[in-house]
Amino acid sequence: MRPSEAAMNFTDLQMFKAVAEEGGIIKAAQKLHRVPSNVTTRIKQLESTIGVPLFHRDRQRLHLSPSGELLLDYAERLIRLSEEARNAVSGAPPHGLLKLGALESTSASRLPAVLAEFHRRYPDVRLELTTGTNDTLVNAVAERRLDAAFIAEPPSVRGLAHMPVFRERLVVISSADHPPIASSREAAGQSLIAFPTGCAYRRVLQRWLKRESLATLRVMELTSYHAIVACVAAGAGIALMPEAVLDAMPHARVRRNPIPRAQSEIVTPLIWREGEISAPVMALRTLMASIKEGRPSAKARKAKKPRSTRTAKA
Repeated sequence: MRPSEAAMNFTDLQMFKAVAEEGGIIKAAQKLHRVPSNVTTRIKQLESTIGVPLFHRDRQRLHLSPSGELLLDYAERLIRLSEEARNAVSGAPPHGLLKLGALESTSASRLPAVLAEFHRRYPDVRLELTTGTNDTLVNAVAERRLDAAFIAEPPSVRGLAHMPVFRERLVVISSADHPPIASSREAAGQSLIAFPTGCAYRRVLQRWLKRESLATLRVMELTSYHAIVACVAAGAGIALMPEAVLDAMPHARVRRNPIPRAQSEIVTPLIWREGEISAPVMALRTLMASIKEGRPSAKARKAKKPRSTRTAKA
């Protein structure tokens, strides 16, 4: 049988992944609770099966060869799918780590209640939240650095699935004593305050201003909505942001200037890698679907009292 026709052993792939991550046989053996000679034998068997070297030997450390780099990606996907399949058929509650990304605006205005409900429903899932611009989050999900993310527009990258979750309304804000801004023409000459390139709301601002780029304009780039609102309130310029963020800052002294609905009405989607959905991501999708449909949680239904009782309040 030729090497390319031999079947790869799943355990060999697990050992290969451990050696690649640890950079050597001894550390991988300790991680796997095996003797080093056994790990060495299995790696050699895997290389013989495939017919190419997977590592470059450099004294006591192993470095992945180009073929090893390619196989590692497949090994990680196969091991992840195996775990997903086991969790799916076992009926066990979701557990493990969910690496979630979100826009800073979504994290501040939409996610607190969502994450609280997620932790209540799925206490065995550990959640790590990363914030970033729309494009940064899309790339992180595509490159498997994040499992899922809340972004500002449907992804253009192939291989990503999405579902709409939040409706947002964007407004241009100016200082409280600034005259109303009724059109983009009235914003001419104003300093702009925006997130760095890669922000979907920045692209909306460009379209509203009828500009291909903001490069020729005066732009102050900030990465915090609190800082943006504070600078606008102080008269440093104008900015575009979701009204939901402003609603979370009731003491912000800024004027809200509406823009045309074609630019102001957007839907925030949740994205994940198509065909690679884990139990924690499926749990998040289920939660978001129930929130979108307005279904109360089991805790809320239990707490709700009938209207006919004397203790019910209007």
